[in-house]
Amino acid sequence: MIFDTHAHYDDEAFDEDREELLASLQSHGIEAVTNVGASIKTSENTIKLTEKYSYIYGAIGVHPNETGELNDEKLNWLKENAGRNKIVAIGEIGLDYYWEEPDHETQKTWFVRQLNLAKEVKLPVIIHSRDAAKDTLDIMKAERSQDVGGVIHCFSYGKEMAREYLNMGFYLGIGGVLTFKNARKLKEVVEYMPLDQLVLETDCPYLAPVPNRGKRNSSLNLPYVIDEISAIKGISRDEVVEVTNRNAKKLYHL
Repeated sequence: MIFDTHAHYDDEAFDEDREELLASLQSHGIEAVTNVGASIKTSENTIKLTEKYSYIYGAIGVHPNETGELNDEKLNWLKENAGRNKIVAIGEIGLDYYWEEPDHETQKTWFVRQLNLAKEVKLPVIIHSRDAAKDTLDIMKAERSQDVGGVIHCFSYGKEMAREYLNMGFYLGIGGVLTFKNARKLKEVVEYMPLDQLVLETDCPYLAPVPNRGKRNSSLNLPYVIDEISAIKGISRDEVVEVTNRNAKKLYHL
C-alpha cells in the first residue's frame, strides 16, 4: 500500500469533506500519511489529526516563511511535543527565498535552531528549500544534519544538488511536479537517483499531478506519480509502491 510522506490535511481546503476523504484513504490503497506542520498552529492541528486517525503520523515544525513567529517559548513547545509517540519528524523547516518574509537572517537563525532541536529529540527532519539551494546545503553540512537524517521535501533542484543530499543519506520527496511537462530536471533526478532513497508525497492540497493540475490535491492522486516513476525507472508500479512504502517507514523510524 501507498505511504504519503507529506500532506497538510488540516488545511482549510479540506474543511468541507475532511472526515469523508480521510476515511476513504485506506480503501483506495493508502496505508498511511504523515501530516506536516508549518507553524505552531498547524503543528497543533497535526497533533489532533494523529490522535484521531490511527494511520496518520505527524511532523511538527515551523516553515521558513513563518519563522517570524518563533521565540524561545514556542521552540520549547515544539521540544515538549516532539516526544509524543506519533510525532515522527521535525518539519517542515528550512529556507525559502522565493518570498522575502521574514528576512534571510531570521530564516537562517530559526533553521539552525530547529535543526539542533531535531538532534536533541533524535528525530529526522523534513526540509523545505526554495530558491535557496546553496544556503540550505551549507547550513545542513555545518550542522551535521546527516546525523539525524530526513527528507528533502518537494525536491526541486538538479542532479548535482541531488547527489549532495543522497550522499548525506537523505531521502528525496517526489510528488505531483514530476508529472508536469516542464519538469525535465526533476525527471532526470528521478532517473539518476537510487529507488531506495525516494519517498512519495503529495504536499496536498498543493501540487496536484497531471491530469488534475491546478485542482485540490490529495493522497488519492499518488497513482499518477507512481505511474511516472514506474515509466522513468522501467519497473512495475507494484515495485514503486513497495519500495517507497518501505523507505517511508525507514525514514520515520516506524
